[in-house]
Amino acid sequence: MTERERIPRSKDNDYSTDWATQRREFIERHCGTKLDHVSRYSIDPQLLPGNIENFIGVAQVPLGIAGPLRINGEYASGDFLIPMATTEGTLVASYSRGMRAISECGGVKTTVVEQFMQRAPAFVFTDAREAREFGAWVENHFAEIKAAAESTTRIGKLTHIQQWSVARTRYLRFNYTTGDAAGQNMVSKATYAACLWIKSAYKGSYRYQLSGNMDTDKKHSHMNMLHTRGTRVIAETVFPRETLQRLMGVDTRQLWEARNISNTGAMLAGAAYNGPHSANGIAALFIATGQDEANVVESHGGLVVSELLGNGDYYFSITLPSLIVGTFGGGTALPTQRECLEMLGCNGKDKAKKFAEIVAATVLAGDISLACAVLAGDWVSSHEKMGRNR
Repeated sequence: MTERERIPRSKDNDYSTDWATQRREFIERHCGTKLDHVSRYSIDPQLLPGNIENFIGVAQVPLGIAGPLRINGEYASGDFLIPMATTEGTLVASYSRGMRAISECGGVKTTVVEQFMQRAPAFVFTDAREAREFGAWVENHFAEIKAAAESTTRIGKLTHIQQWSVARTRYLRFNYTTGDAAGQNMVSKATYAACLWIKSAYKGSYRYQLSGNMDTDKKHSHMNMLHTRGTRVIAETVFPRETLQRLMGVDTRQLWEARNISNTGAMLAGAAYNGPHSANGIAALFIATGQDEANVVESHGGLVVSELLGNGDYYFSITLPSLIVGTFGGGTALPTQRECLEMLGCNGKDKAKKFAEIVAATVLAGDISLACAVLAGDWVSSHEKMGRNR
């Protein structure tokens, strides 16, 4: 490729079948690769502005269904078939096994605790005292800051601003509710408007940047374990001893003892999640339903808590404190992703909390299945049988 050659683009209508074809031909000339499968898609390119640039086709990920999964939630209630997009053999089968166990035990109870999305600007002053005084000024003018931020959105609501001082910098963390949208772009625009109002109203000498990196966008952080980013959702089930023994070949005491060992191992490793594999179910659901897949890194962090009850039954729960999901906007409106959301009854407005409960319940199903498979000796053999291309 010569230095002066550029990827073909149109200033007038870049989202067309013709321009996608020109870019594939450009790739074929310079890379020697003919994109036969990439070029086969049912999406109208005119639907894609805001989702992709330099469109050439689609990357097809196999899609399966797991379930049924019985959920006893405040927003998700009933038996659900779970769409999972993955290339990992045994994944769908394993989650289905966990869902069968949950459903035979009467279902998984899910609870949405709260929801926030953040943007965190940083303000730099001449010294630490001025930074401290600015923090007090922000507290005293919260109503005006809130009005400026909310002038940019019909949905987003600024609920509170956290503050920290480091040297001569004052870090602010704006916390919003964002309805059925994940909301990162929404809160960026709102916080920018708030910063412009602060700039016009505060008379001190300072400089600021819109993100001081305490919003933790696309990064796991301990901050999110303590203070919700996205949705904080909890899923919990009691597994009768007889049911786990019959379906999974594992005794509940054995499972509880193994959980104690796993907790210590996760702590020793500094892991973001002390359960078996939350990211697997989250990623498969995210890809199927048009979520921002990079948010898996924040969403997968969480806490597993279990208890061996006096009668030998096993209480098992997962808490996801930063599950970032949306059922409106972004990739959720694309045709195949919309179909998967419709399968769950989660397409459109007033469905984000329902979807969060479904994701949490799915994670619990995958975790109980894998934990039992490791103990029963099925982990390696199942992957050997179903997880290899032969």
